[in-house]
Amino acid sequence: MKGLRKSFGDRTVLNGVDFEVRAGELVVLLGANGSGKSTALRCVVGLAEADAGEITVHSGRAAMVFQQIHLVRRRNVIDNVCAGGLAGLPLSRSLTPALFPRDLREKAMACLDRVGLADRARDRAGSLSGGQQQRVAVARALCQGAEVLLADEPVSALDPAAATQVMELLVELAHRDGLAVAAVLHQPDLARRHADRVIGLLHGEIRLTTAAAELSDVDIDALYAPDRVPA
Repeated sequence: MKGLRKSFGDRTVLNGVDFEVRAGELVVLLGANGSGKSTALRCVVGLAEADAGEITVHSGRAAMVFQQIHLVRRRNVIDNVCAGGLAGLPLSRSLTPALFPRDLREKAMACLDRVGLADRARDRAGSLSGGQQQRVAVARALCQGAEVLLADEPVSALDPAAATQVMELLVELAHRDGLAVAAVLHQPDLARRHADRVIGLLHGEIRLTTAAAELSDVDIDALYAPDRVPA
């Protein structure tokens, strides 16, 4: 994205934001609440409309996973993943899981295998742990044919072990499968351990771009300082 600007009423949320995420890397966006991290990702997938700027996705379709996982808990796992491919089906077939074509189910199984949950395909989504449900949400995004994966606070509701598993999955999808992955986090320690790069936002502007291993406590303090009016 280049020169991205977005306001809600008289509040500027993004003020000329420029950054890119390359295929094969995991980039984490850090910053306090209201710094513009989630809005930037939502603009990429069309969930928010930028006021100005350019957004270019060079490597195919972009898909997004969220803090709230939004699975149909009473349906089985594979039906939830198949939902990622519904855009290519006629409406009459998309409303009836029994009519999902074989090739879509095979694709969904392949996506579940990529996230390590092929053995849970026939289980109800509601029977899975929170971390497993988030991995199903990632599989659903992959079933859309995503080459760019955006994750908005994907681990904020998970315990530390489950959060680590989800972050390790995002790393695998970037490094092993070549996806461009961007994640909004509020856990700098997870960013240090798992990301390739960190982008820090404050008051809708990028204040930091660094290799994750070089992220310092001083950097973190600056991003999460008490809210103040920019000079």
